[in-house]
Amino acid sequence: MRARLGLSVWAVWGLALLGVPRVIAHDLRLVGPAVNALLVFVPIAIWAAVVLWKRVPNPFLTLLAVGAAYGVLLGVTHQVLWAESFDGDPPSLGGNLAGALPPAVEGLVLRAFSLVSSLVTGAGVGAAVGVVAWVVSKIVPGFRPRPRD
Repeated sequence: MRARLGLSVWAVWGLALLGVPRVIAHDLRLVGPAVNALLVFVPIAIWAAVVLWKRVPNPFLTLLAVGAAYGVLLGVTHQVLWAESFDGDPPSLGGNLAGALPPAVEGLVLRAFSLVSSLVTGAGVGAAVGVVAWVVSKIVPGFRPRPRD
């Protein structure tokens, strides 16, 4: 994996972990908008900086992997903080589905959608940052990927 991504598995997960404090702060409503913005943008700026500095073979693919790992951590963190996040009053289905399912099944459906949403969000963030890093690596000669041996 290191040859393909230009980073070790540990580095990929380490970069992904940088986003977890924002998830916790958001779910527990611990910070205001300014600090939240820092917790959003500083980790992804670090992702891009590391990938460009290391001159990985494919910045897009590497950051997609980081984003996917972040999506897993995002989903797991949301699941762990579920009750605290909703102050003991979890969300419920609305519209035609309101009350149509037993509460336990409804809870599982909502948690499953939350998990899938987290995975998609993580991959989407990784892809977006990956596109930016890929473009920068093409434009700035010092950030171009190292030639393979």
